[in-house]
Amino acid sequence: MYVLGIGELDATQVALAGGKGASLGALARIEGLRVPDGFVVTTDAFAEGMTDDVAAAIGAALQDGASYAVRSSATGEDSEAASFAGQHDSFLNVAADDVVEHVQRVWASLSSQRAVAYRERGGVEHAAMAVVVQRMVDADASGILFTADPLTGNRKLAKVEAVRGLGDALVAGEVAPSDDVLSAEQVLQLETIGRRIEARFGRPQDIEWCLDGDGFAIVQARPITTLFPIPVAKDDDNHVYVSVGHQQMMTDAMKPLGLSVWQMVAMIGMHEAGGRLFVDVTPRLASPAMRAATLKALETSDPLIGAALRTVLARDGFVPTVPDAAPPAGGPPAPPEPIATDHAIVEELIAQSESSLAQLEHAIAPLSGSALLDFVASDIQDMKRAIFDPRVLQVILAAQEASEWLNEHLEAWLGERDAADVLTQSVPDNVTSEMGLALLDVADALRDRDDDLPAAIDAGALDAFLDRYGMRCVGEIDITRPRWNERPAALAPVLLSNIRNFAPGEGRRHFEQGLQDAQAKERDVLARLNPEQAAETKTMIDRLRTFSGYREYPKYAIVCRLWVYKRALLAEAERLVTAGVLEDASDMSYLTFAQLQDAVRTQSVDRDAIDRARAAFESYTSLRPPRVLTSDGEAVAGSYAARDGAPAGALLGLAVSAGTVEGRARVVLDLEHADFAPGDILVTTFTDPSWTPAFVAIDGLVTEVGGLMTHGAVIAREYGLPAVVGVQDATRLIRDGQRIRVDGTSGYVEVLDR
Repeated sequence: MYVLGIGELDATQVALAGGKGASLGALARIEGLRVPDGFVVTTDAFAEGMTDDVAAAIGAALQDGASYAVRSSATGEDSEAASFAGQHDSFLNVAADDVVEHVQRVWASLSSQRAVAYRERGGVEHAAMAVVVQRMVDADASGILFTADPLTGNRKLAKVEAVRGLGDALVAGEVAPSDDVLSAEQVLQLETIGRRIEARFGRPQDIEWCLDGDGFAIVQARPITTLFPIPVAKDDDNHVYVSVGHQQMMTDAMKPLGLSVWQMVAMIGMHEAGGRLFVDVTPRLASPAMRAATLKALETSDPLIGAALRTVLARDGFVPTVPDAAPPAGGPPAPPEPIATDHAIVEELIAQSESSLAQLEHAIAPLSGSALLDFVASDIQDMKRAIFDPRVLQVILAAQEASEWLNEHLEAWLGERDAADVLTQSVPDNVTSEMGLALLDVADALRDRDDDLPAAIDAGALDAFLDRYGMRCVGEIDITRPRWNERPAALAPVLLSNIRNFAPGEGRRHFEQGLQDAQAKERDVLARLNPEQAAETKTMIDRLRTFSGYREYPKYAIVCRLWVYKRALLAEAERLVTAGVLEDASDMSYLTFAQLQDAVRTQSVDRDAIDRARAAFESYTSLRPPRVLTSDGEAVAGSYAARDGAPAGALLGLAVSAGTVEGRARVVLDLEHADFAPGDILVTTFTDPSWTPAFVAIDGLVTEVGGLMTHGAVIAREYGLPAVVGVQDATRLIRDGQRIRVDGTSGYVEVLDR
């Protein structure tokens, strides 16, 4: 069928009418909504080409003397995943005799360089082109209606832009909208129409409209594809959500299995939206007794989160005060009692964790089917109890409090800022920093094989390293991410950098230098204090160095257990493939843990649901999650206060590791593409523990995400790297290769060559 009237179409006919055509068909079915008359030249016609039959079908649908809009309607166009706005050609005021020619021109635009590049960037493998042909509206005014604010995401705010006459120049960005085209009554009428369209399609819409003597006509509606989804709430109350990814240093989208397993691991309830996890902090903000502590904790973790929350709290009534609110159930336990400074405590905690891991590996080995899934669910609860052993929190808090005490008192007594940063260099028991140094030792062993590093890796040159650290990877909180054990070649770029940039023995030298710097700093500050101050300070330094290395261990222990679970679950997925339940073992990643349990129990699965989950994940990968999100859909942005001493134009952030360094910016978004030279400064979105091997090769660190106690900050301090984190849009505002200055004491980054 070559031509179909718009009234014959509906939203299910994308394959035949393209995205725009199917959408117009659905719009035409909304009672009382005016859609200009027209038809669609279908993808069947596109497949045939402009044959005599196709031309005849188009001609039969036209009216002599009428003018038409001839507009693209590719199969991926105006979809939830991509808008294709401006990528294909469309034409206005086309005479009936010229429609066939313009249909061909629209077809040709499918193969334009910009359209091909757009499809490749969006992962669209195949597209066909239908063409919408509609009667032109003799418009007094035209414009765009967004049923949600496209900048903030607020679903309760609509935005209208209008110009006199036709709106094609407005859509193309060639003219500015006019404020006096529509009356207030007409704006409200237009918003009402927009809400009806939004209700029909189930999500906010980008709507093109025209106004003539007969009222408003709708010529296009498509989803606003840039909005971040909202967590599903059980009520209609206002909610404020804080990003988990900004706390865990992993803001990438996660697959369903990864999301659900981390929700099981977490000590607090988490909500999913856009492939990310969020915590609803509304109850804590509503309680006067908890509000101040909540704000302080989140501001310490990430000042921009704190600033955004204060913006929300300043709005009357959005978070109503509930004086008698009790602490929410399921939160972390109360702070533990202080603990004696005794390294044997750390040794015992590590030994218990390693013993527990060995027991897990032994117990899980013979299990399969529902018994395996039930065991994993139960073991996660046992793991949570072990991770939050009171002594674990005592050790971590002891180190944190010692650091704060030293920074506060040594600045007051001696004018020393951030003295604890140097005093924590080369502490014992830091499993993450030890990993970076261990890879330097691997580089030493491979120096004579760097010309064929992949073969050396395949031959087992990394086996000892992987036995200890192979369960790690970028984004390791997502159990579905490939571990280094699964893809050891991911470490090749860092190994090559180590071989190229360092002499043999650098791992030991690096540790010894850090230790010497810490000892020198200790001697220096103690010598300048009076005896009473020196005694107190020495006690705190010993406490800091005894306990601060353990800060990295609990997450390492969790990741070790996730790797044991993953191997067992992958084996179960292979059994499901053999049984014909799954097409491929990787399909498991697109099931939640509960869905996987059901699939194992029933030996059946909804494969369409897997396909939908895969498509949803792909659509989420291009979204940038907000630090703070409201139930209205608003991504609330925080900002830094003006910084004394920061140069004009400097990029502000959070100072997490003292010192100043100048060097070449290396903007690296993927560790597998890391290539560093001496003097380089790493600029990236986030760094979780897997980035640590790169830290030995750089002189400074800048990230878009992070806080004072996140992993990247902890390791930067231990390695003595000046670091500034939480720099908004750092990877966009700093170009690879630019020379920059990083002030890790004051918390700013200066671009030296523009």
